[in-house]
Amino acid sequence: MPEPEGNRLSPQGVPYTDLPHIVNADGLHLFCRYWKPDSQPKALVFVTHGAGEHCGGYADIAHSLTQHGIMVFAHDHVGHGQSEGERMDIKNFQIYIRDALQHIDIMKGRYPNMPVFIIGHSMGGSISILTACERPQDFAGVVLIGPMVQMNAESATPFKVEAYDTDELNYHGGLRVSFGMQLMDAAARIKRELPSITWPFFILHGDADKLCDIGGSHLMYNEAKSTDKKLKVYEKAYHALHHDLPETAESVLKEVSTWILERLPSPHGS
Repeated sequence: MPEPEGNRLSPQGVPYTDLPHIVNADGLHLFCRYWKPDSQPKALVFVTHGAGEHCGGYADIAHSLTQHGIMVFAHDHVGHGQSEGERMDIKNFQIYIRDALQHIDIMKGRYPNMPVFIIGHSMGGSISILTACERPQDFAGVVLIGPMVQMNAESATPFKVEAYDTDELNYHGGLRVSFGMQLMDAAARIKRELPSITWPFFILHGDADKLCDIGGSHLMYNEAKSTDKKLKVYEKAYHALHHDLPETAESVLKEVSTWILERLPSPHGS
């Protein structure tokens, strides 16, 4: 039997009663963050983080969007950050997608009839792509920052974790073979889905990215059937563009917010 709600603690020892959270279909508590605009939101943006990191690293992106009246929300994936679950281990990649759809549905219930966008980085890009493929009519657009579309054949391990050592909420351990297998399975699923993708997307990728092969982004751009698609390559930039040199990071925030704002319906009567 699971412990009563009041006794459940985050991996950091904080009671979930004191933390914003959702409970997923497996009964695990997922830590959530919500960035609200000062006015009534005009759109919803779900942010999905990468392997080994957590959603707190997306505050800059969130604030750049809330300034334009957009509500941003996110959670730490199961096994990550302040959420429950075995660290960096998952039985099936689909769990990440299922949990994303659950959180999105909760927010759509609170803010009905609003356009919904997804922003995903790295493994979060894979989650974003497959989430949108499950419900293509539900999303006004998908933004992918250095997404994992295909596995990097040159990498010694299937995937290196993009952990920032100064951040205790990031994972600093080794990569389980089983987790690598799930990533490979996700990449194979994406490859099968690419020719049937028709939803709007914007990919931003650094050509010096050593973690997620930019070839995957070119492949997605070329194979997807979407009529509204864009690929911006940052020369000499690395994996986490939103944490890159200030000039790159600022460009990413501006590009992402502009792309989303351009896809919002015009205000009534304008």
